[in-house]
Amino acid sequence: MGLKIAVQMDPVENINPRGDTTFALMLEAQSRGMEVYTYSPKDLILKTDRKTGTPIFEIRARRVFLRDQEEGFVDFQDWECLNLQTMDVLLVRQDPPFDMSYLTATYLLDELSRQEKAPLMINKPSGILNAPEKLAPLRFPGLFPPTLISRNLEALNNFREEWKDIILKPLYGNGGAGIFRIRSEDGNFSSLLEMFFSISNEPLILQRYEPAVRKGDKRIILIDGDVAGAVNRVPAKGSDRSNLHVGGRAEATKLTRRELEICEKLGPFLRQEGLLLTGIDVIGDWLTEINVTSPTGIREISTFNNVNIAGKVWDSILSKLKK
Repeated sequence: MGLKIAVQMDPVENINPRGDTTFALMLEAQSRGMEVYTYSPKDLILKTDRKTGTPIFEIRARRVFLRDQEEGFVDFQDWECLNLQTMDVLLVRQDPPFDMSYLTATYLLDELSRQEKAPLMINKPSGILNAPEKLAPLRFPGLFPPTLISRNLEALNNFREEWKDIILKPLYGNGGAGIFRIRSEDGNFSSLLEMFFSISNEPLILQRYEPAVRKGDKRIILIDGDVAGAVNRVPAKGSDRSNLHVGGRAEATKLTRRELEICEKLGPFLRQEGLLLTGIDVIGDWLTEINVTSPTGIREISTFNNVNIAGKVWDSILSKLKK
């Protein structure tokens, strides 16, 4: 019997299989004879044993059977209640936002990782908790552009006055949602702050606008801290956002010396934190994000470079299972 793989993710029936990294990982696992089960964070269950009080981790999940096509790409078995501790590997792949629901699920998985019997988790929950995607670059001075994180109006306005042309982002957003470019002559800055602060208690992140984004925002995939490939994401005409979810165009690319330097500096940290599959974003010479929750891009990279990135991920996972 093959390995049993649990995948914590958003509903599989709602994905776009053509560009979805989680789908590619599951498809590769299935091709290797593994049993793949999917569930969402709301179907993660912790209960205590009636006699001993020991935590028991269960999931309400379905086994999936996948086909590499755009329509009719998944069939399901019936729902089952499964002991998560009987799984060999758990892929933690649900998308942000990095809110209390996400945090709670990750805390529970971190507790699971401390048990005597637990699946190998990719990525390691403690690593996810220790590396919020827009905060993690701050560990590497000199690699990221001028940045401010705050809710303080005076500090936010001072940063804008200093750099004139800036990018405003939700600190825990994803997929390009809620990102605005604010030029020096733009009169909507105060209104945007009011809007964000009315719907969230979280700080905002401001960064200097990098004109190099017009040439693309590179997504670089690292496997266990080593470069596996990259794709350049070019903003659509009239847009400053390069994310593929919001209309960016994928292009083949090669890494510059500076980008390789960034990857080399990140590698030891990623390995130490158990972040086996990560995707970093680089604009020009600057690191802007370290994506550790559900990094995407491997299908595009695989297509452009005729290489099986999902296969490389599983080769790395299996090597760790053997240790």
